[in-house]
Amino acid sequence: MYFDKAAGISGVSQKTLSHMKAPDCMLKVTFPIEIKDKVEIITGFRVHHSRHMLPVKGGIRFATDVDEQEVTALAALMTYKCAIVDVPFGGAKGGISIDPKNYTDAEVERITRRYTVELCQKSFIGPGTDVPAPDVGTGAREMAWIMDTYRQFHPNEVDSIGCVTGKPIPLGGVRGRNESTGLGVYYGIREFVSYPEVQKHTGLSGDIKDLRIIIQGFGKVGYWAAKFFEQNGAKIIGIGEKECGVYNPNGLNIDKLFNYRRSRGSFLGMPNVDIIEDPLEVFTKIIILSSLLF
Repeated sequence: MYFDKAAGISGVSQKTLSHMKAPDCMLKVTFPIEIKDKVEIITGFRVHHSRHMLPVKGGIRFATDVDEQEVTALAALMTYKCAIVDVPFGGAKGGISIDPKNYTDAEVERITRRYTVELCQKSFIGPGTDVPAPDVGTGAREMAWIMDTYRQFHPNEVDSIGCVTGKPIPLGGVRGRNESTGLGVYYGIREFVSYPEVQKHTGLSGDIKDLRIIIQGFGKVGYWAAKFFEQNGAKIIGIGEKECGVYNPNGLNIDKLFNYRRSRGSFLGMPNVDIIEDPLEVFTKIIILSSLLF
């Protein structure tokens, strides 16, 4: 529905739009994993939306709401994002329908490696074919497991290390990868508010130091976006997470918040801030949505 509405004003021919709408191919796998003396059937997906350029690129997420429709839509968005900035990749996305918090590290590793085996057997991963990356619920650790499993299937492949991005730095990862998305958010908003037309309609001055920002989500994207805005003089006045939000009209200390939540698992009890139910209800002109809906 949303695609059709947006496509209707694009000026692109209906034939082209029809081709863009459908994914090239989709893999759905199920496999049994023994967890705590019980057998669970795990469901995983990998979608190639467009293979007009190879490899296809897109993350792998671990979340309970992962399904065919979501993964297909996210794969399409990867195609569009790569095309807009002229990056020579097609779009892909993958995921496993689990909440990783409900499993031990060893169990998550077994699930990840078994999922990778399925991708290898179906030719849905490879440096020149499909290069996954971290996403919601996954990180460098999972990418290391995926790479190691892939290399067991392709021991003589000279570029096998390139089967995933987002790996740990000692295993061939790239420095700056963790903060890159948050930095992109900072650059995007910085450039957006610099336009005179935007300033005219919003009343913003265009100076980063005058911005008062609220962020929903304090994970890989939200933390780094907040950090870069703070470093450049903006005030982060509110941050929301699942359990609650924190608010301070004079600006929050991002590192103190991060360290407190990492040690306690929650913002609750944080001194020198107001604990509020939903910081998005506080008025401000810049709101950054950097998390899945709670």
